[in-house]
Amino acid sequence: MIYYKTKEEIELIRKSADLLGRTHGEIAKVIKAGISTKQLDKIAFEFIKDNGAVPSFLNYDGFPSSLCISINHAVVHGIPNDYILKEGDIASIDCGVFLYNFHSDSAYTYPVGVISEMDKKLLAITKQSLYAGIEAIKSGARIGDIAHAVQSLVESNRFSVVRELVGHGVGKNLHEDPQVPNYGKRGSGMKLADGMVLAIEPMVNAGKKNVVKGKDGWTIETSDKKNSAHFEHTVAIINGKPDILTTFKYIEEVLT
Repeated sequence: MIYYKTKEEIELIRKSADLLGRTHGEIAKVIKAGISTKQLDKIAFEFIKDNGAVPSFLNYDGFPSSLCISINHAVVHGIPNDYILKEGDIASIDCGVFLYNFHSDSAYTYPVGVISEMDKKLLAITKQSLYAGIEAIKSGARIGDIAHAVQSLVESNRFSVVRELVGHGVGKNLHEDPQVPNYGKRGSGMKLADGMVLAIEPMVNAGKKNVVKGKDGWTIETSDKKNSAHFEHTVAIINGKPDILTTFKYIEEVLT
């Protein structure tokens, strides 16, 4: 069942999303070689709580942390631990915030110091595919138009799209209908409509599309151990157009 949001509810999600963006900004200030993923998680937890909100992921289906931190060939759902980031790593950091009774959801893949040219391209194309998917939202469009836009851009650059994991609706629940795949046919799937709020999140592999579950029971990894990237925005549909509620500006003010 799809929960269509009112304009007032979308504005509450926007406030949640801004706090989420500022949380990512706090991470961007400190992410570097020598810091542990557990330290990053602690920073995010404290910042979210200090701003009167709740980390959406903490205890969600038993997940033990506020952030999902997935390093290099880990795709998503990595659990923060004592791993110390190294120069040349890439770190997908996915975070959710629950504020004013609404969730927001956003992910960014951070370079740690100087990364390889292949990883630079992987991050750039994955981020571009996110915006390509968002740009496909318009009056009369369907879920498959988002999916096709992402897949076309990714595969034209000789990367692959993860099939098993998809974007989703977001609102009073962290995961709502509809599912938003990152692959599919133009013109297929459910028709998009005003009041939908979607978490669009391409997960793109440098190698094959296949993934496996790691030993911890949570982390999803590429089967060929090649690197993966992940970018995500929470997007509302208003007057037949996409309105990006989350933001990367706090990250990019630090990283650029």
